[in-house]
Amino acid sequence: MGKEEDKMSRDSIIRSILSENVCITPNGFSADLLNVEQFKACHELFFDKIMEIHRSDIKGIEGCGEFDDECKTEYGSCEEFLVGTFAEHKEGYWYNWKEMFQTTILDRDFFETYLQEMKDRIQYCEGKRYLVYNNAFFDNLISDGRTMIGFPDWSRSGICDFLLDFAIMDLNKPYLQIPELLFDYCRKRNIVIPDFQERFLCMAYYKGIDVLRWHASIDDTESCRSIMKSISELKDRLYAL
Repeated sequence: MGKEEDKMSRDSIIRSILSENVCITPNGFSADLLNVEQFKACHELFFDKIMEIHRSDIKGIEGCGEFDDECKTEYGSCEEFLVGTFAEHKEGYWYNWKEMFQTTILDRDFFETYLQEMKDRIQYCEGKRYLVYNNAFFDNLISDGRTMIGFPDWSRSGICDFLLDFAIMDLNKPYLQIPELLFDYCRKRNIVIPDFQERFLCMAYYKGIDVLRWHASIDDTESCRSIMKSISELKDRLYAL
């Protein structure tokens, strides 16, 4: 019962800071079912609703990183969060995870290259603290394809640069060209995102190598190859904007 009470505590805090325009109990279908044309027809609605999440008032919440059951964060800064995620002796599933360089498809050179690329850009994201859904893979988003986008699962939510949510969408489906669409969306609305390219890359490299590590741990070779391709092509896409 205690754990359930803690979970309700976290969820109740999230509800209390979310805009009423963010739907957390949606009716619809998985956004993963939308084809390219259907998504592009309603992509601004996706962006509108995700931006609503990022407008949440978090003045009572300190630190960075994912929330625990009491809606507390583990890390004091963005740098601590991003770098600490890949600590070798972190308790739990990832304890001694670097052994995977010898036992799985996870390539040390590739991983360490993009870990460094991430670290080189943390300075642009430091201090950019927003509520993030941190689970914006399309099968976790619910839509009716016209007027509604819903966010039912807040188990990975936390505090970070808001571009993390858009980076996750792009990692999931790079062919939808999320950063390109977002760049145009912001331009049309006079929304200024300082250091957009560097911040997007930092968030994308962080989530990309983390997801790569996960798929390597379950021997999902096809997904690993797809993620590596997406990560390696992203810089050229962003710098072309």
